[in-house]
Amino acid sequence: MKVERWNETLGEPTEEKMRRYLESNGYSVVKYDYPPGTCFPNHVHDFDKKDAVVSGRFRIEAEGHEFVLGPGDMLEIHAGVVHNAEVIGSVTVVSLDASKG
Repeated sequence: MKVERWNETLGEPTEEKMRRYLESNGYSVVKYDYPPGTCFPNHVHDFDKKDAVVSGRFRIEAEGHEFVLGPGDMLEIHAGVVHNAEVIGSVTVVSLDASKG
């Protein structure tokens, strides 16, 4: 697993631009706002997904690694991978939850 950073040649990583990018790569996208203190315990999905952060900071642990996502960062999590996540800091995370399958 590797954090995918926003390609700055595409301009600022706005919600609209990130949504278009994900949809053009075959993902269905839903926006979520996670306030400070939000925490998701270990869980799995039965589909491939990509977490994309528009604003705020989001920590995800998966496969023995910790990933900290900031604005413009994306992380693909394959079906069946156990992972957890939490908002870092005092800023609401605006996240695009992208799924395939």
